[in-house]
Amino acid sequence: MNAKQIKSYLVKNFGECRHNPKHMAIALEETSSEFSVEPFDLFLLVVENKPIDSMHTHSYKFHTANGRHLIDTFKHNYYNVKT
Repeated sequence: MNAKQIKSYLVKNFGECRHNPKHMAIALEETSSEFSVEPFDLFLLVVENKPIDSMHTHSYKFHTANGRHLIDTFKHNYYNVKT
């Protein structure tokens, strides 16, 4: 996903984009390539808390250790983007 797609999705579904879409795009790319997961699936996990079944991110609607690790890695990559 690129920054324009991210911003468009967030505005369409939530009315606004509160985060930096460029940083989100970079963090999505880094994290998805590190864990071999689709960027859009990772985006939905982070933004809408939708499970990624193939990555076993949820158990009984709670995050598993793997799900927390994916989200934490994304957050680390997002907040540490070099601009």
